[in-house]
Amino acid sequence: MDAVREENLYRTVWRWHFYAGLFCVPFILWLSATGGLYLFKPQIEAMIDRPYAGLQYTGPLASPSAQAGAAMAAVPGSVLHRFVLSDRIDQATQIVVGKGAEETRVYIHPQTLAILNSVGEEDRLMRLVFRLHGELMAGAAGSLIVELAASWAIIMLLTGLFLWWPRSGAGLAGTVYPRLRRGKAAFWRDLHAVTGIWISLLAIFLILTGLPWANNWGNYLKAVRGMAASYSEKQDWSAGSAADARDRAALDRGARMMMGEHAEHGGMVMAHAAGPLGALDLIVPRAQALGLAGPVEISPPAGPDTMWLVKSNAANRPLRTTIGMDGNTGEIMSREDFGQRPFIDRVIGIGVAAHEGALFGWVNQAIGLVTVLGLILLALSAIVMWWRRRPGGALGAPSPQGMIRHSWLLVGLVVALAFLAPLFGVSLAVVIAFERLLLRRAQGPARWLGLRAG
Repeated sequence: MDAVREENLYRTVWRWHFYAGLFCVPFILWLSATGGLYLFKPQIEAMIDRPYAGLQYTGPLASPSAQAGAAMAAVPGSVLHRFVLSDRIDQATQIVVGKGAEETRVYIHPQTLAILNSVGEEDRLMRLVFRLHGELMAGAAGSLIVELAASWAIIMLLTGLFLWWPRSGAGLAGTVYPRLRRGKAAFWRDLHAVTGIWISLLAIFLILTGLPWANNWGNYLKAVRGMAASYSEKQDWSAGSAADARDRAALDRGARMMMGEHAEHGGMVMAHAAGPLGALDLIVPRAQALGLAGPVEISPPAGPDTMWLVKSNAANRPLRTTIGMDGNTGEIMSREDFGQRPFIDRVIGIGVAAHEGALFGWVNQAIGLVTVLGLILLALSAIVMWWRRRPGGALGAPSPQGMIRHSWLLVGLVVALAFLAPLFGVSLAVVIAFERLLLRRAQGPARWLGLRAG
């Protein structure tokens, strides 16, 4: 009886491993490819911006307010959203201007005020990669699909570890290192198992630290953060393109109020732009002297007050600092370093920096690259293994190997994930109900899935 129970447990766990893999493998390949590319965002953006570096000057540079004015003139009807401090003096000044939620990055020659380039913020290469990775270029619906795929990928990895972990005194061969002289079947089996053993925990960490960007889970986390944080403050990560668009629109409204615009016959009319922009001539040199981790962006007041924001948007988030500076005097009115943020923000910030490969330099990038390459190898080897052994008219679960005892740890982790990610919990309940209520009553599908003996 115990042998029958162990075999049934084996087939149950394997079946759920298969369910997860069937759904996740295409997304694992896609997310690994786009995520691997995004790991090298600093190097790629530096290469893209190389034509706008090494500029030659023959005299004094134009004032920051004049540069901002030139950027706004290049996009008629726009207002200043962000003035980006240059890392080097021979680089073009990058200024982000906006019209509502639509933003344009303008590259300005800091002496001649010539427009060297302009590109929509959402059209920049790494922003496209970001949306491909997190939303499949499908907005909230794409974010929901990615969140489901990420959650089921965790189940795939956990059940895989449970199935492939060595039992009954088995040695390290085939688990920690592959057996290379046992034929093709053993080679692919070992390649899959060894890769999973080495990279599963790193992959689970990578998945969990990416979930805060998901639309549904990000909103869930935002609600938890609101209860946990001791004071109200804007979170330092986005939860989907819709939230980003709302933030951009809010910044645009604040900038227009600051620049003295008013509604007239349904349109927006510019008035007294030179005065508000003149604050940049005071704030920019003072912000440069602070030595904040780049990129540093200066944003206009979000309302009729005089406080400008000087914000470090360093990819290594623990280096970030946000400073409020009086536009009339240049006096620092507020300062918040990373260590002063709510605890939940610090935990997520560290996780996000690690996810993006920015927490500890090239070593972090290398670990991230090894993890995504391992996930690709895991997915491809799974496809090859199933294709080689697939029988006619059945799922193709392999025969039980060793003792497979009940694991409360595995059950507990799955239940915990269902509560941690409610969207996954709902999908898990739907699949269980579908399996129990429908597939057990249909003999053909039940045999194919291994719910009944063939």
